[in-house]
Amino acid sequence: MSTEPNVPLTQDDIAALANLKGAANKIKTELRKVIVGQDDVVEQLLIAIFARGHVLLEGVPGLAKTLMVSTLASSLHLKFNRIQFTPDLMPSDITGTEVIQEDKSTGSREFRFLPGPIFANVVLADEINRTPPKTQAAMLEAMQEKRVTIGGKIHPLSPPFFVLATQNPIEQEGTYPLPEAQQDRFMFKVFVRYPSYEEEYRIAETTTANFNPQVDAVLTGDEIMQIQEIVRRVPVSPHVINYSLALVRATRVHEGEAPEFVKEWVSWGAGPRGVQYLLLGGKAKAAIEGRTYVTTDDIRAVAHPVLRHRTITNFNAESEGINSDKVIDKLLATISDKTSNVAPELKPAFA
Repeated sequence: MSTEPNVPLTQDDIAALANLKGAANKIKTELRKVIVGQDDVVEQLLIAIFARGHVLLEGVPGLAKTLMVSTLASSLHLKFNRIQFTPDLMPSDITGTEVIQEDKSTGSREFRFLPGPIFANVVLADEINRTPPKTQAAMLEAMQEKRVTIGGKIHPLSPPFFVLATQNPIEQEGTYPLPEAQQDRFMFKVFVRYPSYEEEYRIAETTTANFNPQVDAVLTGDEIMQIQEIVRRVPVSPHVINYSLALVRATRVHEGEAPEFVKEWVSWGAGPRGVQYLLLGGKAKAAIEGRTYVTTDDIRAVAHPVLRHRTITNFNAESEGINSDKVIDKLLATISDKTSNVAPELKPAFA
């Protein structure tokens, strides 16, 4: 890995990006064997994987979130584990624990580490809001540090490592919503919507018949890690960086760049991770399309999943039926990408 911030793409990298476009399309084709619709969700999952990010999925039960993730893991030839979060789940149930093992030949005893289900490449944290904060924190710490510490010993998680957490948007007794600071660990927050009539017809037709499609692996773990390295090296112009900064800084209600509607509707805006994930998401989107450059359209395409859980609305917004997505819609309509031509120290202009 290079220590230089901007290493130009080699001819091999450019060829790999061209191949990635075909591989991404093939992955989508494999998923369509099992998953009906949800093309936007699949696209965002791929972007997050190639950008080394984690995803928080929100949707009501029965929308095939678990099936989507397990199928994606199969198409990427990765080890998949599912953790069902419950109110009595303990941190050690996720990370693993040490047990005393006796050596029968010598009679001596020693501690042996038994890895938990988090030791996989793709981990589905199902209904993460149904477990207490202590267990949630253990999961999120492993996501951030890419390792687990048990008994003073560090156990690294094998790359590539990708966590997809689901939560039920329906408020029910016994749920522990993730605090905003913990949601910030996720690159994307993705909404899984109800299917259309035609999609639901196909779901009903295929899932009630003797239908068992086979999903072929498209990429290996080593290939994914190579792609992740190349994605990081996709160049971004100052024009695009300044546009990303303008979007994120406009969400901060106490900053001078915030427009009046943000001051009226938002209680807290996005931090520096918002800019980082906008740019990484834009790079991954460009890479999936086989391009060696990032445009402001790429940034706009990932703005909602990056910013919706980092832009916290207040009571005024809720009383008017305004959620974070509507705030982001107005920001995208208000902030012109010509803003990115101004110097970083200047206040952005609003269209």
